[in-house]
Amino acid sequence: MDLPLFQGVSRDKLSELIEKTPFHFLKYSDGEEIVALGDVCTHIKFVISGEVQMDLPCRNLRVKVSQVLSSPNVIGHDYLFGRKTIYPYNVISHGECGILQISKPDFINILHSDNIFLFNILNMLSRNSQNNVDELLSLSSGTIFERLAFFVVSLTRHGAKDIKITYKQKDLCTLLGIQRSSFINAMDRLKEIGVIDYSLSEIKITDRRAMLDMVHSID
Repeated sequence: MDLPLFQGVSRDKLSELIEKTPFHFLKYSDGEEIVALGDVCTHIKFVISGEVQMDLPCRNLRVKVSQVLSSPNVIGHDYLFGRKTIYPYNVISHGECGILQISKPDFINILHSDNIFLFNILNMLSRNSQNNVDELLSLSSGTIFERLAFFVVSLTRHGAKDIKITYKQKDLCTLLGIQRSSFINAMDRLKEIGVIDYSLSEIKITDRRAMLDMVHSID
């Protein structure tokens, strides 16, 4: 009942749903592949126990964003529908984990069964879409701090941990539209205030919430 899709649903309704719908419960060992980059999204997947690691490479650039997601969480809801239904990321188990998997046709039946399910998925999809508008505007006109913060926030989930950006400095500067000297100065400042730690090839986000809060407060 803590899963995003089922929030607000009564226990009786959920029990009725479980009796009528094929729910597939899968177990994965540490490091086992759950989703492969380029696979077609045919199921919605929920993390119901343990943790998963999601790796998102930026196409044509040597930049990759990694994050660890804990249960309860959802994988693939924004690629189950629409014109593009291909996963843009890899997902592997981070330790042992449990996945609840529902096929697209069965998921559509769930959405038809109660408006609460429909509202939940629409809210999730709308939140992602609205955030992308803010992030695009920031990347085109914001400060270096805003660009990096919105880049991180847009590609990671609320509650994510162990967030890392693996990069070639030239490619990340190109992606953010900034000069290398300005990039280094910004990294030093963010490290100084405890928001990140970084090396020549990796940035570790130590405080995702602080990055979001600082967007409108750092000049």
